[in-house]
Amino acid sequence: MPEYEQCKLGDDNQALILDSSSDNYGAALAMLQQTRRDVAILSRQMDGRLYDTTEFMQALSQLASQHPRCRIRLLLKEVEPLVKYGHRIIELSRRLSSMIGIRTIHEDYREYNEAFMVFDERGVIKRRYADRYEGTANFNDPKQARELLSFFDEVWNISEPDPNLRRLHI
Repeated sequence: MPEYEQCKLGDDNQALILDSSSDNYGAALAMLQQTRRDVAILSRQMDGRLYDTTEFMQALSQLASQHPRCRIRLLLKEVEPLVKYGHRIIELSRRLSSMIGIRTIHEDYREYNEAFMVFDERGVIKRRYADRYEGTANFNDPKQARELLSFFDEVWNISEPDPNLRRLHI
C-alpha cells in the first residue's frame, strides 16, 4: 500500500516522493477526499489521465455538496484542450459555478513551469516541472502551503476566466 493512503491531511508532516502518474493521482485523490474547505490547483491543463476520472470528479462534487462554504480554484495555462476534449471538470464547474472557479494564467506568468495543489492550507503536492510526474507530497506542510497560496493568489487576482468556459444558452 502506498504511503499516501495512510496519511491524514493536517496531521502527517512527511515529504513523500512521487515519481509516476499513479503516485500523483493517488496522493491528490487521498488529499481531496479529506479536504473540508479549500483546494487551489495550478496546472498546465489538468492532465486528463490524472484528473478526468469518475473518482476525482465525485470527490470534488462531494466536497462542494457537503461543505457549502468550500472554495475550489484552478489556474490553468491551457483551457482549450479541456473544452475540446470534454474534460469533466468543465461541466462540474458550470454546475457548481459558485464554488468552482477556473481562470487562465495571466500572460505575465505563462513561463512558470511548475504545477502544484494545496488542500485546506495544509496539504501540498508540488511538481517542479509541470509536464513531468516527479514531485513531492506532504499532508501537513502549512509553511509551504502558505508560500504557494500567496503565489497562487497573486496570479489568481490578475488572471481572468476563460471565455471558452462560458455556458452557451440557446
